[in-house]
Amino acid sequence: MSNDTPIQYGKVTATYFWDDGSGINGDTGAPAGGEPMQKGLFSSPSWPLGTEGYVVYEGKKAEFFIGDRGPGVPSNDCDVLLDMDGQTFAELTGESWDDTNYTVSGGNGHLYDVEYFITEWGDGNGTEGAPHPFQQPDNKCENAVEPIPEEVLAETDEAKKAEEEKKEEEAAEKAEKEKKEQEKAEQEEAEEQAAADSEGSDDSEDSGVTAETAANDLSGVQLTGAGDGILGGTGLLALAIVPAILIALFFAWNRRPAGAHAGAEGEGRGLTAQSSGRHSLGSLFDRLRGRG
Repeated sequence: MSNDTPIQYGKVTATYFWDDGSGINGDTGAPAGGEPMQKGLFSSPSWPLGTEGYVVYEGKKAEFFIGDRGPGVPSNDCDVLLDMDGQTFAELTGESWDDTNYTVSGGNGHLYDVEYFITEWGDGNGTEGAPHPFQQPDNKCENAVEPIPEEVLAETDEAKKAEEEKKEEEAAEKAEKEKKEQEKAEQEEAEEQAAADSEGSDDSEDSGVTAETAANDLSGVQLTGAGDGILGGTGLLALAIVPAILIALFFAWNRRPAGAHAGAEGEGRGLTAQSSGRHSLGSLFDRLRGRG
């Protein structure tokens, strides 16, 4: 509230009260504004209920809001135009507040030339602008309103500027923090994705090696049998046929002298002997070797 730019300024005479419905020391009942009696609750004969501002007395400042009507008769002739709560009155005067009999020590019941600053008009019953005595709306106390001091406006502007700069700094820090958190989250996500991709690549390589090994193992198993190192039927047959073929080729290559026909007596001819016949094995081998 104290940093708000004042919209009205002036000097008035003030007294104090404490009306909480207890009946102590001339108590007239609970405040008219509906708020319970409390420190900072002031009374005005004319300003709207809910009006906010602050007062300055001998260098001391106190915030207030208008929550009650008063004073009554003391406000006649624009005399007393502000009624402070007793606790604030005691602080401004350097005295003590007696909460038993609702009095301020020192015996002083009036403060003169109290500076008031209105920062916001309330939306309750009452009249904005220059105050007027209680129930005398036509008697405007124009002398209670003065131009707002330039130094006060300057201080208020500086305070507002400082507050705005602080808010901007906080907003910038928040944005920077959010940016770093976003970058960190993106980096972590990228690292997790890279790790997942790497793991998937390793699995693919392992699968290829496993498939190749399985193929090699399968060929060995097919030859040996069920995988226990004992040759199976197919393996044994293959091993038996290969030597037979090699032996046959050997004899065919080293055949005996050729005769009239395959199988003739006394010529040592056999199935592999050279012959002019077209159906002998010899003629086949001769053609393969470039003969005949």
